Amino acid sequence: MAVSKCTRLSGPLIQELLDSVDNFLFDCDGVIWRGEQAIPGAPEVTNLLKKNGKRVFFVTNNSTKTREMYAEKMAKLGFLAKTEEVFGTAYCSAVYLKHIAKLDGKVYIIGGNALSKELQKVGIQTVGAGPDPVFGGQSDWADVPLDPEVKAVVVGFDEHFSYMKLSKALKYLDNPDCLFVGTNTDSRLPLEGGRAVPGTGCLVRAVETAAQRKAQIIGKPSHFMFDCVVSEYGIDPARTVMVGDRLDTDILLGFNCGLKTVLTLTGVSNLDEATAYQESHCPERTGMVPDYYVETIADLLPALQG
Repeated sequence: MAVSKCTRLSGPLIQELLDSVDNFLFDCDGVIWRGEQAIPGAPEVTNLLKKNGKRVFFVTNNSTKTREMYAEKMAKLGFLAKTEEVFGTAYCSAVYLKHIAKLDGKVYIIGGNALSKELQKVGIQTVGAGPDPVFGGQSDWADVPLDPEVKAVVVGFDEHFSYMKLSKALKYLDNPDCLFVGTNTDSRLPLEGGRAVPGTGCLVRAVETAAQRKAQIIGKPSHFMFDCVVSEYGIDPARTVMVGDRLDTDILLGFNCGLKTVLTLTGVSNLDEATAYQESHCPERTGMVPDYYVETIADLLPALQG
């Protein structure tokens, strides 16, 4: 399929792509759903891909849900998805700490209950979830008591992020043997109507700045997200396509891992950005240029139904 980058995926090209791959990786928000509503045609696309013998996986940087929670949401929206086909950063962080880092100890989490549950499911105890309001003065913050069994700090999305949590993370990470993991570096979470709220990346950067250390990032565009899928399913990168709505996470993950890439215009990034990156000829930006783009993944439906 010798075509130029950033090509509109339509007509015969769709069938060519379908014939060239066995595996589809889909981001979730902005790709198969927006908020609590499925993007029209998205359930039919993923379900027909499976019916036609393709393997379908869902890879998301969102750390606020467990695999089971994602599978439940998908079922409600009409997606035929199994729990083990979902790879979120909460789950992948647990995989990393248990099987790669081989952590022997507790984790201090800046994150929610889903992150805590995924860690606990692999036998890792956690502390830190929930509100932790500040008290006292600077001396109290500097001398806040720590759990001596904590051997890692994990930062995910946390609506209860506070100065006290930042202070505790700094103190734990003063120990060079304490591992430092961030679920993802997404700086903003887009909402309907062009609105946005701060993303996990803001919290990760705050802890990095305070601790004067860099976190091991688990989510897209980190290679580890794809490695998790490969380790469980043995999929071939050359026969895999990544479908996403963000150039800096989804498309860059595909580039980093040698996958084909498709940008859907139902989410964050737009075609003007992709074209600008392509025309920049900047090595750091060309990795964010998709092979193909579609207005919506429902554009694949005619080829799948035919």
